[in-house]
Amino acid sequence: MCLSLFVNDVGIDLGTANTLIYFKGKGIILDEPSVIAVDDHTKAVVATGREAKEMIGRAPSNIKVVRPLQDGVISDFGMTQAMLKVFLEKAIPSKSIFSRTRIVVGVPSGVTEVEKRAVHEVVRQMGAKDIFIMDEPMAAAIGSGLQVDNPRGCMVADIGGGTSDIAIISLGGIVTSTSPRVGGDKMDEAIILYMRKNYNLLIGEKTAEDVKIKIGCVSHNAFDENEKMEMDVKGRDLISGLPKTIRIGSIDTMKALEEPVETIVEAVRTTLEKAPPEISSDILNCGMVLTGGGALLRGLDKLLAQETGMLVIVAEKPLEAVALGTGMSLASIERIRKYVNNRKQF
Repeated sequence: MCLSLFVNDVGIDLGTANTLIYFKGKGIILDEPSVIAVDDHTKAVVATGREAKEMIGRAPSNIKVVRPLQDGVISDFGMTQAMLKVFLEKAIPSKSIFSRTRIVVGVPSGVTEVEKRAVHEVVRQMGAKDIFIMDEPMAAAIGSGLQVDNPRGCMVADIGGGTSDIAIISLGGIVTSTSPRVGGDKMDEAIILYMRKNYNLLIGEKTAEDVKIKIGCVSHNAFDENEKMEMDVKGRDLISGLPKTIRIGSIDTMKALEEPVETIVEAVRTTLEKAPPEISSDILNCGMVLTGGGALLRGLDKLLAQETGMLVIVAEKPLEAVALGTGMSLASIERIRKYVNNRKQF
């Protein structure tokens, strides 16, 4: 019997905001925030994922809540390893399975070889059989159903928590890409700064994220006329120091998000400018696909279409595209080697 029948294929989207794990034959088996809480005294893991995220801004002094990935890369190796170990054991309970597992991990296209080595090392210590590091835009394109092996060029913009990866793909490889370290986190920071400057209100990361998700937009026509465009925001008044509630509208979020959104638009323009003429005509005909959490920001697809003059489509499952792509790529071991540019495995 062929030994490949006993090999398990796993895809991991190790994202700044969320970690997703794909298991062949089962689909997405884990989707958790990339957060870990550790007892500062005992160094024991207190919580991971959603449970840990709920502790942000609320934990006592002896519990350290950490987001171990920043701007799409590992900023705290030990915490990332501990978090990923919990996630993998939660998703794949049997420890013996790891020795028969091939894993593909998606990373931003702009990361350095040193950063890729750090990701590889974290996964290697879990005991995986084979490990492949794949650029996230390639994974996102595969997960979105784009024909990446076709000579006709295709374009994808994966807007995640720490980075926005924009790439043009043809013949199974990335022709050109741009990866500014601007994503959902920078948008949250922009909302926090806006509330501080315009309303003297100090809000936390979670509140800013809620504002972005509920009423965040980038253009005046992002909402339907009958759709609610306001919400109450609670924080601390910087003048009195007391708790305060302020009602804001989508126009506030549009102003707050101007700078990070313009960075993304400029990155798309830059990527298009670097494309060969023949591929440029392909992109003009088939357009660009948006993936990642940022793809759900109201009006972003319309704004990008307006600024570039091309068709912009939001993927069917934008939040899961990278994880799906990493797992689906393992259907052919020869193709996966091509997708990771035949890089030496660390």
